[in-house]
Amino acid sequence: MSTEGLVSPPGSALPDESASARTAVDGPDPKRWLALAVIAVAQLMIILDASIVNIALPDAAADLGITAANLQWVVTAYTLAFGGLLLLGGRIADFMGRKRAFIIALIGFAIASGLGGIAPNEGLLYAARAGQGAFAALMAPAALSILTITFTDPRERARAFGVFGAISGGGAAIGLILGGVLTEYASWRWTLGVNVPIALAAAAAAIPLVKESRAEGDRHFDIPGVLLSALGLVALVYGFTKAAEEGVGWGDPLTITLLVVAVVLLAAFVVWETRTAHPLLPTRVILDRVRGGSYLLFLLVGAGLFAMFLFLTLYFQDTLGYTPLEAGWAFLPFSGGIILGAGVVSQILPRVGPRPLMLVGLVMAVVGMFSLTRIEAGDDSSYVTQVLPAMLLLSLGLAAVFVPTASTSLVGVEARDSGVASAVLNTAQQVGGSLGLAILTTIFSSSVTGWFEDNGARLATDPAFAATAEDQAFVSGYHTAFLAAAGILAVALVVAFALVNAKKEDLPAEGAIAA
Repeated sequence: MSTEGLVSPPGSALPDESASARTAVDGPDPKRWLALAVIAVAQLMIILDASIVNIALPDAAADLGITAANLQWVVTAYTLAFGGLLLLGGRIADFMGRKRAFIIALIGFAIASGLGGIAPNEGLLYAARAGQGAFAALMAPAALSILTITFTDPRERARAFGVFGAISGGGAAIGLILGGVLTEYASWRWTLGVNVPIALAAAAAAIPLVKESRAEGDRHFDIPGVLLSALGLVALVYGFTKAAEEGVGWGDPLTITLLVVAVVLLAAFVVWETRTAHPLLPTRVILDRVRGGSYLLFLLVGAGLFAMFLFLTLYFQDTLGYTPLEAGWAFLPFSGGIILGAGVVSQILPRVGPRPLMLVGLVMAVVGMFSLTRIEAGDDSSYVTQVLPAMLLLSLGLAAVFVPTASTSLVGVEARDSGVASAVLNTAQQVGGSLGLAILTTIFSSSVTGWFEDNGARLATDPAFAATAEDQAFVSGYHTAFLAAAGILAVALVVAFALVNAKKEDLPAEGAIAA
């Protein structure tokens, strides 16, 4: 693997000497743990906002008169802006200054959330959600860069990444719970409005607690690269979204057009980045074996994890008859397992290194996802015996993946590239989630259709069997989807074994900046 930037003499890691050089001389930042709290709040808002509004969608639709066909835009507007602008957001953070970008993003996120919370019509709601996504695309890479620059001691950095990993893995489940509580006991508008005081408080706290850092030297923006990557990623994510949409699918002309355009634009982006003097995404960031493997790992894990949330949510509500709030609470053990597991992993990481943890964690995740194929419908169903053990195994396993992968994905990155390298990690998870939902939703739908075809004769002659047919067909589809998701996680296991060969000695040493 590349060792560029792993160990630097004091003063050489950051040209402006304002971060790592002074840290090496003066010791750790005494406010670093408070700064971590601010970063954690920001990251939690980003993760929450991808799921918190999902449970509120029916109420929002009824209030604003949104049709079923247009309701998807409440979610899609956020994911398109977030996924499409992450690389640009990472570069802006590098050049503008990570602290400055972080604070601007928090304030912008608060404004966009407030507008969404008071939106009188669907148009403003869509625009507000897109605004949230755009500012999240600036906030996410800035937050991760600040975290790594703030924590230079390997053991403390592992703990900090433990917090980050816990939020990344468990935040979506917390969003489902919080969304259910706010929608049921307050209003759907509070699923957006709750961000306003939190984001503004985090921005105010960041001013005295977070230290500034930025890339020095050449700061030319790669405008063609920005356009090609943003449009390509938007087309890719939207194409996956349409492929997963009921009644559209992979064979729809719009889906095919979007994916072809995405491939052309992203291919042109890759070619351009190898030729321009000021690349948005320098190839040195992603071609390193360990970093590239880590990004691919995050993409695959994101694909499996997002699908797990979708199909378990459907199973809880449609098959078991849970209310939205009850479905949210059913995910609480998953969040607890991620948080507990991340705390333990962060203690072990400096001692054993990232690779053993990743491999063990992925084996647990594969077994946990496969165990979900045991779920049943009707009287045979049991949350305690069929869902809970699998959920705990998944959460503990993924905690052992998120924490070390967040670290190895940034090992050895030059200081000036830290923001864009962080953005690649977030982009990989976003694209992976969209791809996983599209592929696994198609597999699920095909399985349900196949079940009805295979059981057509019995459905016509056995009324008792026909009465439970829908639940049985859906559970059969869930089984197939979870099996496919376990296969995706198994591919991630192969990737981790083959590519991510980092040892504990490869993790950043004190005074080094790995973004």
